[in-house]
Amino acid sequence: MVILIDEYDKPILDNIENISAALEIRDGMREFYTNIKENDEYLRFAFLTGVSKFAKVSIFSGLNNLEDISLNPDYGNICGYTQLDLDTTFAPYLEGVDMEKVKVWYNGYNFLGDTVYNPFDILLFIKNNHRFKNYWFETSTPSFLIELIKKNNYFIPRFNGLQVNESLLNSFDIQNLNLETILFQSGYLTIKRQLPSDMGFGYELGFPNMEVRISFNDYILQSMTTVSENEPIRRELFALLMSGDVASLEPAVKRLFASIAYNNYTNNDIARFEGFYASVLYAYFSSMVVGIIAEDASNMGRIDLTLVAGGRTFLFELKVSDGEPLEQIRKMKYYEKYEGERYLIGIVFDPKARNVSKFEVERV
Repeated sequence: MVILIDEYDKPILDNIENISAALEIRDGMREFYTNIKENDEYLRFAFLTGVSKFAKVSIFSGLNNLEDISLNPDYGNICGYTQLDLDTTFAPYLEGVDMEKVKVWYNGYNFLGDTVYNPFDILLFIKNNHRFKNYWFETSTPSFLIELIKKNNYFIPRFNGLQVNESLLNSFDIQNLNLETILFQSGYLTIKRQLPSDMGFGYELGFPNMEVRISFNDYILQSMTTVSENEPIRRELFALLMSGDVASLEPAVKRLFASIAYNNYTNNDIARFEGFYASVLYAYFSSMVVGIIAEDASNMGRIDLTLVAGGRTFLFELKVSDGEPLEQIRKMKYYEKYEGERYLIGIVFDPKARNVSKFEVERV
């Protein structure tokens, strides 16, 4: 007999916000897999797929002879289309298309083989007359993840350049949910590079491509801001950056923070933390088609946020309550690593007013 099981984890994931129900389902699944193990003399082959990898002791304790090939380089290309696939098999369906733009939008998933394209995106991109859109992301509903991010006051810019060890990617515990593990296993983050060390392998994670980066941060914004104000402000900010109209940035940024839903401030002191304001700005700018670097490193230190848009570079330094962020940028000369038209922007936030109290701009 051959056993093929698709999405083995879906019953649990569908109930992940109801821990008691998820645990009951897990126990039933454990019994099911134990029965398979007891009859392995009749099995020729078994293959399981799913989004999440639960610890063997939680589900597969009875079926302990499985081999996990999720991050085996020999199988690294089976979950997506390679560049060779697009250049050969799909070439007739992609004539006249800007392939570099396709790569930026839909390539980038890494399972330790080649970087691969999301198959769902490519097929719908072709079907919809080469229209760039967040096809895969529209099929997902990361509301549970967004609530987990908000509940733990997670610093959103950490998502790009996040460093984790191998065990973190291989474990999913229903009763002790780890945000990084869930984001990786569900496809919102992917491996950017391996980090070998004396303690085993580690990985640097990040958004796989523009579709996921823009869509995920847009989803965060929708959960934090007044929906009716979110889109006009975002479009205005994008237009100002592309045109270089920095004089008009301050009122737009103030309207941005005024649009944050009041319940984000209740029962917590989040407004005191610089990371909160950095996270909001990062989410807004990440939901646009601009180059963005959080905690941008130079030989003198780190700038909070760097944007590249319209052929210009914008360097943001943020403070809460007091300080001279613009003076810090000047003193540390963060801008020297960039060429061309550069703008230094220092912002001070007032935690009581929950908005900007000082906004300074200087061109270098």
